[in-house]
Amino acid sequence: MKKLIILFTIMAVSFSCKQNESPETTTKKVRVRKEPKTTSYTLENTKQWLETNATDNAKMRIALALNRTDKENFTQMDSVIIPADFSGDLEFYLPFPTHIASIEAVDKLIYFSYPTQTFAAYEYGELIYTGPTSMGRKKDMTPTGLFYTNWKAEETTSTFDDEWDLKWNFNVENKLGVGWHQYSLPGYPASHSCLRLQETDARYLYDWADQWVLADEENVKVKGTPVIVFGSYDFDAPKPWLQLVANSKALNISENEIEGITKPFLSEILSEQKNRLSTKTSK
Repeated sequence: MKKLIILFTIMAVSFSCKQNESPETTTKKVRVRKEPKTTSYTLENTKQWLETNATDNAKMRIALALNRTDKENFTQMDSVIIPADFSGDLEFYLPFPTHIASIEAVDKLIYFSYPTQTFAAYEYGELIYTGPTSMGRKKDMTPTGLFYTNWKAEETTSTFDDEWDLKWNFNVENKLGVGWHQYSLPGYPASHSCLRLQETDARYLYDWADQWVLADEENVKVKGTPVIVFGSYDFDAPKPWLQLVANSKALNISENEIEGITKPFLSEILSEQKNRLSTKTSK
């Protein structure tokens, strides 16, 4: 099994008038990734595949992500995309790059890709979490651009329909009411502009991202974690991930592509990060 071992070491040298002082070394955690031996996909009959794989949680997690869905909706699909080899980590079946050098100075950054219906969370340029999403439908498209996480709630009620309970809701656009939360993933963009996630993923991002800090009822003192939503979705075409059968790399998002998407926002992101860190240290 091929393993990609990524180790980042930061050498922090403190300057002091004391003699014979040794530099202080801080080592970040090692990320060990398992890459599958082969990467190819087939279109399988859902019921037949479930007969032998429904209880295999590792396979189910990858299959659900590949088909941009959840367990409830997966069982209702006639056919699904299935990899020939399930031995790799989830990130090798989804399109985001595992490392982005241009954002190594950014402590936290989340991307949502409209074309691939996936999201990814990065720390200092390193992919730490990824999964499927269901973004805004054709008549209620999710806005694109740079946003920041603000307020959150373990459970809240949808502003679109008061009978919809949204778990692990984290708002990113307060005026429009856009945020991510747990809700049904039918395998295509179906939301009313929000970013639907599987519950496990929604909970992870809920705990990981930072809330805003308000100066008063009208003004934001410190913005939360930056979120970039990018790209467009062809609502009249077949599901994009069906292309994986013919070309396993069809949906891959390159590091250069992400760098180009991020570049217009990077200066602002770093400025807001500096503000956030200075506010923490001044407490």
